[in-house]
Amino acid sequence: MHVADSATQWVADSFQKTIVPTLTEYIRIPNKSPMFDPLWQEHGHMDRAVELLVGWANAHLPDGATLEVVRLAGRTPVIFIDVPATGGKADDAILLYGHLDKQPEMEGWSEGMGPWTPVLQGERLYGRGGADDGYAIFASLTALGALRRDKVAHARCVILIEACEESGSGDLPAYVDHLAPRIGTPSLVVCLDSGCGNYDQLWSTTSLRGIVTGTLEVELLREGIHSGDGSGIVASSFRVVRNLLDRLEDSATGMIRPSDFTVTIPRERILQAARAAEVLGDDVWRKFPIHDGVQPVIADPAELILNRTWRPALAITGADGLPPIANAGNVLRPRTRLKLSLRVPPRLDATAAAERVKALLERDPPYGAKVRVQLDVANAGWDAPPLSPWLEQAIDRASLRHFGKPSVMIGEGGSIPFMGMLGEKFPQAQFCITGVLGPGSNAHGPNEFLDLPTARRLTLCVADIIAEHAQRA
Repeated sequence: MHVADSATQWVADSFQKTIVPTLTEYIRIPNKSPMFDPLWQEHGHMDRAVELLVGWANAHLPDGATLEVVRLAGRTPVIFIDVPATGGKADDAILLYGHLDKQPEMEGWSEGMGPWTPVLQGERLYGRGGADDGYAIFASLTALGALRRDKVAHARCVILIEACEESGSGDLPAYVDHLAPRIGTPSLVVCLDSGCGNYDQLWSTTSLRGIVTGTLEVELLREGIHSGDGSGIVASSFRVVRNLLDRLEDSATGMIRPSDFTVTIPRERILQAARAAEVLGDDVWRKFPIHDGVQPVIADPAELILNRTWRPALAITGADGLPPIANAGNVLRPRTRLKLSLRVPPRLDATAAAERVKALLERDPPYGAKVRVQLDVANAGWDAPPLSPWLEQAIDRASLRHFGKPSVMIGEGGSIPFMGMLGEKFPQAQFCITGVLGPGSNAHGPNEFLDLPTARRLTLCVADIIAEHAQRA
């Protein structure tokens, strides 16, 4: 049993009448994650976002459901919603997860757009946080509303919306422990914070990479000096940085040099990558805003998928000590600071990897330079347990019914720290990880958008999967 065919129009009406208007107001709020706004409590933007979403949620709670904003001292808040069962096993539960904090602004937005300037163009809602991951609370409650509307049985459902995910979910373990008696032991976890390879079918995430972030600082001088006077005598801090990064990354290929940052890729994941590559072809890389003539690092789409999901990769995401070009005099600068973002494979110990990065870069610095690595985040990746036959079939049936095409399984290159945490805490649980971040949606970057048809179809898919969970053997 699943939601009636008429639920499609009911969900569409819900999005048009209340969800999109509320998401539009949510996008206006600059509730950046604490890593990017250390004064988030004083600024009050996070509380405004919570108040907005809670206001909508309270007006759309299923009968018997309760909602609480849980606040632990010094931590970002959590929205906790408990929806009682209408069927299934008495002690069973489903946990639905999302987050409401946002990445920072980023430059490069198109004219008339901006991170806090919602723009609806056709069926796409532009602005920071709509797709990553503000829509999650709306989709979760609307899916349950559709089930209640059509009198379709479901297990008890707990919805958990955090406000620290973009900072590595550092506050979440304390909340999971605090709420453990109220969460119970979920047999199914539904996460709506992931991506999709296209907007034509339901995509199921099978793995997530971990992440190690930190700052590399290289300093040789107490103050800047005339480059004509000092160059050739004192090494450039930028050249020393390049030298150090060569220890970690092969600049010619992008491969991470130390073998202890890699893992053996399971055969099942290699086969799934090949299947996804058949579906996507060159769209694996063409989906990015690449300039004409620019090529991917290799041509094989399946290998590109494995690069993105099971192999480590380094990105430099910020820099200090480099003046704007318009103000760059002929000076040998005293220091260079870079923000490092190292994606690490699923199944790799991220904490050990972080310490390895620090030791690798700080050891025997060239010319006796002052080298410091300050580690920020070390979050492990996650590899999903094998899907139970009922869940694999439910995902595929939902995709065929609401998208018209079969589902596809694929790993994701990003991180959702909560998944690894839940995998350890609930080893018997099944996981349905999916999302709306598809080609061009550009989470974390300029022109981020939420594809509304995908969000509506995904909501209906979630409803059907929850229904099949209650009916499983």
